[in-house]
Amino acid sequence: MQARQSLAFKLTASGVACLVLALASIALTLWVTWQLEGGAAAVNEAGRMRMMTYRMALDISTGQRAGLAQQAAALDATLDLLHSGDPSRPLFVPSGDASRRELALVRQQWLDLRETWLDQRMPVSPGQVEVMVARIDQFVTVIEQRLSYWTAVLSGFQLALIALSIGSALMLLYASHLMVLDPLKRLGQALGAIRGGDFGTRVKVRADDEFGELAVGFNAMAARLQSQYAELEDKVRDKTAKIEAQRQRLGALYEVSAFIAEAENLDDMARGFVSKIRRIARADAVALRWSDAANKRYLLLAQEGLPASFRHEEQCLPSGDCHCGQSAATARTRVIAIHAEPGPHGLCGRAGFETLLTVPVSLHHHIHGEIDLFFRSPQAVSQEDQSLVELLASHLAGGMEGLRAAASEKEAAVASERSLLAQELHDSIAQSLAFLKIQVQLLRGALRKGDAPATERSLAEIETGVLESYGDVRELLMHFRTRVDVEDIEPALRTTLQKFEHQTGLSTELQTEGHGVPLPPDIQIQVLHVIQEALSNVRKHSQASHVRLRVQQTPQWRFEVMDNGVGFDPAPDPGESHVGMRIMRERAQRIGAELSVQSTPGAGTRVQISVPQNLGTEDPDIHENALATAGR
Repeated sequence: MQARQSLAFKLTASGVACLVLALASIALTLWVTWQLEGGAAAVNEAGRMRMMTYRMALDISTGQRAGLAQQAAALDATLDLLHSGDPSRPLFVPSGDASRRELALVRQQWLDLRETWLDQRMPVSPGQVEVMVARIDQFVTVIEQRLSYWTAVLSGFQLALIALSIGSALMLLYASHLMVLDPLKRLGQALGAIRGGDFGTRVKVRADDEFGELAVGFNAMAARLQSQYAELEDKVRDKTAKIEAQRQRLGALYEVSAFIAEAENLDDMARGFVSKIRRIARADAVALRWSDAANKRYLLLAQEGLPASFRHEEQCLPSGDCHCGQSAATARTRVIAIHAEPGPHGLCGRAGFETLLTVPVSLHHHIHGEIDLFFRSPQAVSQEDQSLVELLASHLAGGMEGLRAAASEKEAAVASERSLLAQELHDSIAQSLAFLKIQVQLLRGALRKGDAPATERSLAEIETGVLESYGDVRELLMHFRTRVDVEDIEPALRTTLQKFEHQTGLSTELQTEGHGVPLPPDIQIQVLHVIQEALSNVRKHSQASHVRLRVQQTPQWRFEVMDNGVGFDPAPDPGESHVGMRIMRERAQRIGAELSVQSTPGAGTRVQISVPQNLGTEDPDIHENALATAGR
């Protein structure tokens, strides 16, 4: 078996081959360049040796022999350097017999002249110099010939490297086309055919590499798509039908939920629900039964489609007596085939019904009633349809519970109003009526005795009490008619002062300071009632001519009612004259506020109520108490 050659291996092998060739070419080029550099350095040293020869001959001819030994040693060192070479520079005589032979001849010629030139008695012959220089020139000529050869070799290597680069690029392009681009093109064409709906398209597997595996996978995918496409229309049709059914269920749920939320009474809710669920479930008749608290009987609350005899006989069913009206212990959703059930169920059969779907109406694990759907033909009610009816039944139970809760809230609100009214009457008019009762008894006694002065005094007291009661009644009417603003209490305060001026004829003044967060409406009502009670006390007892109401909003709400009346002793007094102060203190306690009364006989009175900061968010119990007693 042949080993699998992957695409990565092929591309790597091609790249490594090109890289090895390129590196080899570069290495040869560097080696030739190194030879040229070494030969050029040798030519420079040879030229230096020629210069030293001329210098020594000049020094000998002019008689300057002092430095001849050093110059001779330098020339010897140059010959040794040319013979041994210096790879670090680089410097060396090019390899070859001719260059080595010429170097040996140069050395021999110098050895022949060296002794003669260093002997101070021997003169220098011009012919000796020319022979030495000619030998050096011949040596240089041989080196330059060798360098010319290496230069030609270098040019050849460079041309070969260019050709190699072009060939490698063409080879890589061809390999890329053969191994990558052509397989990709064939895969792209196959994908285009699949996109166009030709699921019979296949890709030919031409290599055992990654593209071969990709082609095999593509063919398997195309085969699977081709097999599944035949069933796709049926699946889409089934899925569409399911989505449409879900949409209808959601629409029905939304319709019934909206209707239940808008229903204003139980009868309208029951009749409307029965009509809608009959249409949604496509039932021939529907009955909505409501159970008593003990779940002993079921009352026919609403129906649609039932015969008159059926409605009359099943107006009230004992719990568990038949399939309709299940007991709480066994209540569950059931689909019943009427014609197949033995026992006393002839009424449904006589009415022509063959299938019954009964769904309990429950909330918080408590059975409130039952929904009965009647069909005149055998029905296989799906689990989805049963779940929908159960969900609609739970919404119906929630809606009925909402109606009950709303009725309870209204009843509680009415009871709270009555309690508030009774308290106001007890704290104001009842006190005056008790006083009038005492005065009537005194008047009856004075009449029996014939005491005219006592009779007059009693009549005067009774008249005063009647007027006082009349004023209290008008104040109560003003209290209950005054409204507060959610954002600002100032309009209600101005209205209260205007009514007070109209009743008493006294001048009033409202002074506000700062800007604070508005008080909650329930707190505003209690504060307003305290201020009204303070104004009532001013009317009854102060004998004032002017009243000033000062409102400070920051850093906390503070209200001050000040008059210029006769004042009084604010020491505690359990008598009836302090009923108004007791009422104000009770109202302040309900909202957690502080009430203070400052008065001096002959110097007027100041009543101050201070509301704690953030009362609207920190003490919910206070707000609950205030709401329970606030006027509307």
